[in-house]
This record gives sequence, C-alpha cells and structure tokens, in this order.
Amino acid sequence: MRPIYTILKLLLILFFFGAGGCQQDPSSSRENLARVVVAMDATFIPMSFMNSENQLDGFEVDLLKELAQDANFVYELVNVEWGGLFGGLVTKKFDLVISSVGIIEERKKKMAFSIPYLQSGVAVLARDDIKGIDTLEDLEKQSAIVGAQINTTSYYFLQKYPGIKIKTFEKFGHAVIDLANRGVDAVVGDSVQANYYFKKNKDLMGKARFLGSRMTSEFYGIVIRKEDKQLKSKIDASLNRLLKNGTISRLHQKWELGEFATVPVSDG
Repeated sequence: MRPIYTILKLLLILFFFGAGGCQQDPSSSRENLARVVVAMDATFIPMSFMNSENQLDGFEVDLLKELAQDANFVYELVNVEWGGLFGGLVTKKFDLVISSVGIIEERKKKMAFSIPYLQSGVAVLARDDIKGIDTLEDLEKQSAIVGAQINTTSYYFLQKYPGIKIKTFEKFGHAVIDLANRGVDAVVGDSVQANYYFKKNKDLMGKARFLGSRMTSEFYGIVIRKEDKQLKSKIDASLNRLLKNGTISRLHQKWELGEFATVPVSDG
C-alpha cells in the first residue's frame, strides 16, 4: 500500500503546481487594474448626456472609454450636477472630472488639469428679431437680458459686461428654450453646445443667429486632485497618444462638434 500512497502524494503535488502554473498573471486581470471614479455633468449635449435609452453618451463618454483602455484602468462613471463636481473631487468622492471644464487660472489654484483634449470657447446666440446687434457690446448698450448656465466660464465671461442683465439657468438647454420663447435677448454658452442646439432645435429656426463666431478660446482638460501626480502623468501620456493617433479627431467627427471646436496638437 505504501507505493500507492507515494504515487498519490506525487500526483497531488503535481496537480497543485500545475494549477498554479496555469493561473493568469494577476496584473492582466481586470479586477487587479487601478480603479478610478469619474464624475461628469451629463447635461452638455453632445459632449456628455443621457441618451434615449437612459445611458450616458457623448464625446466625453467615448473619450473616457478610449482613455481607460489606453491607460489600462477601470472606472466607475457617475452623473453629478455641475455645482457638485469640484467639491466632490476635493473631498475624494471622485478621482477625476471630465465635463468640458475650461482650464482657467482660477481653477488651477485648487485643482490640477490634464493636457488639453479640445479647444472651444464662448459663443453667443441672439434673437433674430432684435436689429443692430452684432457684438456683446451692442447687447450691453441696449441693456439686454442674456442667459447663461450658472458658474460656467460663459457665466463668468458675461460678468465683464456690467450693462448686460444676466439671467442664470441650471442647464444651458433651459436658457435656449427661454431664448426661443423670447424670455431673453440672447444666450451665451460653450460654442459646441450652442452649435448643437442651433442645428437641432427646430424652435430656434428663423428665431436666432450667431453673433460672429467664437468669442473666446479656451482648452478643456480632465480635472485631477493636485496631489495625484502619478495619475495625472498617466492621463497625460494616454491623452497625448490619443491625440497623436487620431482617436480624438475621429470622435470630433463622430459627434459633429463643428468648426468652433478644434482638436489640439499632441506634445510629441
């Protein structure tokens, strides 16, 4: 009986060693990849929004998918109102914010930004029945009522014109509806969003027009906590690759962001 016992023992040893050798490398398993929580305000068509199937969709949703695959991390995407994005990042509810956030000096004092993934700016849609209006200065002279989404770069931009009466909205789409109903004389918003609503909203047909083209120029970046330097380096390297290989340009075309929005040149 002893030889049989010895053979069985050897077989068991070989089995356990063999099973260990067949295991996947833990680093290749999705469960072992870095996990990040990403927040966005999904009210910015076509950048990020809830589609007809109640799923998050848009240019930035697609960009995040490409970014995660390239940078080799998994993520949880949460939809948060604009007012809660930056506070949630600072208090570590989220690790990243991707929500068409302009890279401006005031924000850079408290948060870090990735390299830019898109260049956009402020555009103005004005009522077509108001004559003699070609600039914001013209609107200011007439003490016009101009709508903007609160706490956005468009809202801050309007504050440079004290003669304009600013009407704030929680969502840019609400401002556009008010414009169509002649509740405001004009609206100021991101050029991508203004371009989308102008082309897609039938209520604006024959009722509104752009004042010139893009009034300002700003870059969008992914927002990161200042102390997360390793994560920032990882995001920057991946974005640079996606810019260089044409992925971001392809997404720009897919979502028809328009001539007012341009894709930056990669760093290398």
